[in-house]
Amino acid sequence: MSQAPVAPALFHRGEALDPPSAVHYPLVLPRGPFLGMTVVFGILLGFSAYALLIPVANQVFLRIGFALRGGGDWAAYAADAGAYRLPDGPVAGHLALALLIPISLLLTRYVHGLRPRWLASVQPGMRWRYLLMTVVVAAVLLNAVIWAQWGLGEMPVWTNGQPGWVSFLLLIAVSSPLQAAAEEFFFRGYLLQAIGSATGRAWVGVVGSALLFALMHGIQNPALFVHRLVFGLVAGALVVLTGGLEAAIGAHIVNNISSYVYALFSVTVEGLRTVTGISWAEAGWNILAFTVFGLAAWWLARKLNLATTTPDPDLWRG
Repeated sequence: MSQAPVAPALFHRGEALDPPSAVHYPLVLPRGPFLGMTVVFGILLGFSAYALLIPVANQVFLRIGFALRGGGDWAAYAADAGAYRLPDGPVAGHLALALLIPISLLLTRYVHGLRPRWLASVQPGMRWRYLLMTVVVAAVLLNAVIWAQWGLGEMPVWTNGQPGWVSFLLLIAVSSPLQAAAEEFFFRGYLLQAIGSATGRAWVGVVGSALLFALMHGIQNPALFVHRLVFGLVAGALVVLTGGLEAAIGAHIVNNISSYVYALFSVTVEGLRTVTGISWAEAGWNILAFTVFGLAAWWLARKLNLATTTPDPDLWRG
């Protein structure tokens, strides 16, 4: 396999590099004698930013929401927002997590010396048509499996919607896609490339990034952990098979928005916020949904003849 140009320094302030041709997505980071050390440094720096900046940003966005509501009792507002009784809570969290996009791009550029456009796909850049198509496919297939599950089992208890559901729906529809894309840029983008490039094996990047993704969701029972782990594995496999993040982002967007919509008319968003476990049957249905979507997204990528390896630099630069 072709070797990417060497970028030896921990911080790269000079001109960024491009990978050579015929390199798969998980292996595009510049190769060199200190790649392993650079990857460890980049991952530690990424998770440090995750732990330090995102909670601060969340509080900043909550303060903005508090001011827009005219002030009042901050403690009561913070409690309601934190429990997701107000849409300000999930929206602030989504906007804070959106910082993972610039964090991932900066790590790619200044730790590894690679042009950030290679984080979206091997085209390089985001393939917007395919992204929009996967959102539509995910909306149909993921929800079809959910309704099949309910049709063969127990239907949720539906309501007329929790108080303020219109504002919840509108704000979450705007902020949730940013959060979903950000998590994919960090976990299926930066971490998958970092682990894959350091080990020289795409599957290690897929498994490693999926495991970290599942673990970062905190307290959860085994079935919910496996559900999230399999989502990460399917999303990571799609990144490798399609050469970019688009399908993973599309599935993540639809999965999150669908969860919120169903919660608004059943258990409430506050109830969704407190879920730390699901049944193995529910996990099995979710895994089936992800698998069906994964096969459809892969088939669609093949029909569109999407590139899965980097192109010849002479063809796309000039």
